[in-house]
Amino acid sequence: MTTPVLLTFDMDAELLWTARDPAGAAKPVWVSQGHYGPNVGLPRILALLKRYGIGATFFVPGQVVERYPAAIESILDAGFVIEHHSHTHTWSDTLGRDQEAEEFGRAAEAIVKATGRAPRGWRSPAAELTPHSVSLMEEHGMIFSSNLFDSDSVHLLEDDGRTTGIVEIPFAWPLVDTPVFMYSNRVTGRVMSAPSAVLETWTREFDGLSREEGTHFMLATHPQFIGRPSRLWALEQLVEHLLSSGRAEFLSCADYAERVRPGLVAG
Repeated sequence: MTTPVLLTFDMDAELLWTARDPAGAAKPVWVSQGHYGPNVGLPRILALLKRYGIGATFFVPGQVVERYPAAIESILDAGFVIEHHSHTHTWSDTLGRDQEAEEFGRAAEAIVKATGRAPRGWRSPAAELTPHSVSLMEEHGMIFSSNLFDSDSVHLLEDDGRTTGIVEIPFAWPLVDTPVFMYSNRVTGRVMSAPSAVLETWTREFDGLSREEGTHFMLATHPQFIGRPSRLWALEQLVEHLLSSGRAEFLSCADYAERVRPGLVAG
């Protein structure tokens, strides 16, 4: 029995800060934290993925696609795809339907223009859906969503009591890097965890999930955080642990959704 492993990287760059506070665009130190992701963290991540020959998925906002063409090209050259992560990384639950529809449309256009491929899945900014999100995913032909925290297994996404054909690939906060690595001197209570402690959480999560049939292991990280050498050490140690287990199968989110969708729809 193998467990699907879905390594995902949300490359938000400076939008992680400026979408929350547009005035942050005039704060060079603030936005420099975001620049680190595409410029420094990403090359290290791509080198690690190449070293081990494993699959992954990159979720990138449309504005980041437009601003960092060389970074996007490096992801494509490495054989990975770009999936939808909004256009400006504005939190979805602050938008009306027309505004959210514009976010969907502009990001999709940017991704198609840069990659020649329409995105097949969507991850919301700040992990939240609105009453309009699912229908917008359907309008844009999405086959998967990675947003909910309700299960360790895939299922078809529901919308107001209606079952859709979109595969939901859930994840969870223990398998996200922002709660443990995102520090800000302007936000009280933020602390940085030791990479060794985070590694223990990630490996124990995999060990538990891999004993149960029908589960998957979804890791959600950000190049500006996981791309630091100490944090990349934790990711590499995790990859080696997964490979040594003999139970891990590394897949892109789209490939996994394609695999499981027919059975879910038939069921």
